[in-house]
Amino acid sequence: MNPRLGALHPYPFERLRLLLAKADAPPAGLAPISLSIGEPKHAASPLVIQAMQNAMDGLSAYPPTKGDAQLRGAIADWIARRYGIPRPDPETQVLPALGSREALFAFAQTVIDPVAGALVVCPNPFYQIYEGAALLAGAQPYFINAQADLDFGYDWNAVPAETWRNTQLVYVCSPGNPAGNVLPLQSWQTLFQLADQYGFVIASDECYSEIYFDESQPPLGAMQAAHRLGRSDYRRLLCFSSLSKRSNVPGMRSGFVAGDAELVKQFLLYRTYHGSALSPVVSRASVAAWNDEAHVAENRRMYRRKFEAVVPVLQPVLDVQWPQAGFYLWARTPCGDEDFARRLYAATAVTVLPGSYLAREAHGVNPGANRIRIALVAPEQECLEAARRIADFVESPQSRPGPARRP
Repeated sequence: MNPRLGALHPYPFERLRLLLAKADAPPAGLAPISLSIGEPKHAASPLVIQAMQNAMDGLSAYPPTKGDAQLRGAIADWIARRYGIPRPDPETQVLPALGSREALFAFAQTVIDPVAGALVVCPNPFYQIYEGAALLAGAQPYFINAQADLDFGYDWNAVPAETWRNTQLVYVCSPGNPAGNVLPLQSWQTLFQLADQYGFVIASDECYSEIYFDESQPPLGAMQAAHRLGRSDYRRLLCFSSLSKRSNVPGMRSGFVAGDAELVKQFLLYRTYHGSALSPVVSRASVAAWNDEAHVAENRRMYRRKFEAVVPVLQPVLDVQWPQAGFYLWARTPCGDEDFARRLYAATAVTVLPGSYLAREAHGVNPGANRIRIALVAPEQECLEAARRIADFVESPQSRPGPARRP
């Protein structure tokens, strides 16, 4: 067996399952509400469904690793429209992928040279795929902690020069998971300068880019930032996006990578052997999704309504703010996050994710400690009901630390 498998940490939701198995059973009659997993629950657009149904003849053909030309063109068109930049070359700068998760993992296997001391810089808290990709590629993760006083952004200049010299890949998530923070242009400028100085590449995870609240101010993207800063070749940068959250089709496993043509070329070489081509059926449905914005705007409207309903209920009892984007609330807890999540479930049948499960202790702290991630993915009335239960729980003696764990 690959000995690197032994370095992988348990996935957050497995840890949550074990935690709740030790909790007292919730009161009978309370319907369970899960706000722990960031899985979209809104219905897929009929337009996308119909496109997939019309594409069933594609089941009889092998898909090209490079992806369908029409899909690459639709993605390039969408990038240009969305970010107000010149259309990327669909032949050299765009590559369809089986969702962003698969591509984020595989990209590390493409770019990492597993020499002694190889590092991958990861945000902390983080999407656990970054860490697993680094470890299985033969590198070690170096965590840079999100800082609340920087709107949960990062002080890139605080990373030691020796660390940067050994860094081969930097993962960035903007809008962020779990805090929903969007990296500003100045932060991108610093990161690009460091990439040029030390030679690492940047993987920008932008799977939450289309869940935002002000239609006039969509989040800044990495390619957009690069273009504004005169880096129109997108050197050392690859962006990762997906239809899963934008179009509520996580089951389609459809996304893309785009950016530096040389990185795309090498990634395509890897994927030729990796066997991760997009089905023609999924490709045609994806073209329909990327070409339509009406269903995406409606999706944002439904999320915005949930935040408008939930935040006023929670703010009087918890330290919680609207995110800049995404569908999570990143709330501070009055006690340890594990203890809070376990007690909350036992008292209310509401499931949230302990923030420490999304982070690692780094530089003396776990930046997810004493926080919970609340995913507003359930229907609006369920989210509101869950918020009321959480608020009642926080104001009750049940939320206080104490000997409530089963033997």
